[in-house]
Amino acid sequence: MPREYRKREEEGNELIRRFEEHLRKKKAAFFDLDAYEQIIDFYMFRGKHNKALQAVNQAISQYPFSTELITIKAQILSNLEEYDAALELLEEARSLQPNDAEIFLTIGSVLSLQGKHNEAIEHYEQALLFADDKDEVYYNIGLAYQSMENYTLAIEVYKKAIEININHDGALYELAFCLDVTGQLESSIEYYQKFIDEDPYSAPAWYNLGIVYNKLEKYQEAMHAYDYAITIDDSFASAYFNMGNTHMNLGEYTKALDAFRKTIELEGPSPEVYCCLAAAYESLEQYDLGLKYFQKAAKLDPLYDEAWFGAGACLEKQEKWYQALHFYNKALKIHPENPEYWKSVAHAEFKIGNTVSSIDAYEEAAKLDPQDKEIWLNWSFIYFEQGDLNKAIDTLLVGFSDIPDDAELFYRMTVYLIEAGRFKEAFNYLENALILDFDGHTALFDFFPKLETQKALYKIVEQFRKDNN
Repeated sequence: MPREYRKREEEGNELIRRFEEHLRKKKAAFFDLDAYEQIIDFYMFRGKHNKALQAVNQAISQYPFSTELITIKAQILSNLEEYDAALELLEEARSLQPNDAEIFLTIGSVLSLQGKHNEAIEHYEQALLFADDKDEVYYNIGLAYQSMENYTLAIEVYKKAIEININHDGALYELAFCLDVTGQLESSIEYYQKFIDEDPYSAPAWYNLGIVYNKLEKYQEAMHAYDYAITIDDSFASAYFNMGNTHMNLGEYTKALDAFRKTIELEGPSPEVYCCLAAAYESLEQYDLGLKYFQKAAKLDPLYDEAWFGAGACLEKQEKWYQALHFYNKALKIHPENPEYWKSVAHAEFKIGNTVSSIDAYEEAAKLDPQDKEIWLNWSFIYFEQGDLNKAIDTLLVGFSDIPDDAELFYRMTVYLIEAGRFKEAFNYLENALILDFDGHTALFDFFPKLETQKALYKIVEQFRKDNN
């Protein structure tokens, strides 16, 4: 299977190379319809929508009456947020093929992106009249109801999709989400169990029950369900993959490795499975192997930001800060809206000694996720270490505006105020910290190694304990 994957990958790369060569030479080239679809899929999957548009325009010039190509172009235009142009094209396609379900589905999708969910549902219902894959249409209707936060109707529609196709992963995932939001996930086990009652040898039914148990964090029950699915169908790659994730949740990292390796054996490598293998090795503190598999994932898909980030994390755990920063920056370039990436870049910059760059990165992280207390603690600590206590205090005060009731922030502010000689304010913060989390006071002693200071703090803490018992 891996050999077949590599062969397909090589053929795909050759196709893209030929297409891009023709673009560079500005020469018209002839490709068959299947080849154009592969080229367009390649660019769309990687988010290169303008390149995909070039490819589809060239394809339409050769196949002007292909409603499939017109529909694909509309999808690309909608990805570029050119919704009116997309809808105009789809109307043209509908005039050529008035009974084409795919056209109605795509119109619905564009309308959904515009927030016109009721209109979208009307078009999806039209698609139901002509579609062979009605499960996919019901799934899209469910997404529209979910976007309107009408979870009850979304649940009904997702169930219709699953009753047609028990293997519809999207419908299963979203159904579990909606049941969770409405507090019905626990009670829904009976719904999933009925598929097993109807057919006890249905591997997909056991697999789906495992998904629900996993979401409920009932990992042993989930493992039991996945095990049944694999016993019934030992080629069920998705069941092995989910079993691997459940082993990870249980801290059984060696068993997780076996499950992920089996997934690759059955369906070939993918960036996601390589990253899971890498995470298992990382959890086993085998950082070199973790790095190796994160890099393998990045090689398969250079735009898979989680792979670059994971590689950085393995290097950070070995305190290879310059190399870690290199990989973190690669992840950040792909996904600049991820606060975790900014935070990791900030920490690596700090360890290297690039204080200004570290502060800038923490500032970006705080804009994206002001609720993350670690950002405020680490950012303010930079100023504390530099001896700029006022800036440390001011930074933490901004953090309090977003996280007003966190004990760790109160304890840290206590430290900064004591060091600044502002004892009365410090004791007010300390009292609040002790009320929120009394046991957390031990963190104070890490900042005050002198025995006399520790004794003074201990007396205050003990007095608080007596007064509040």
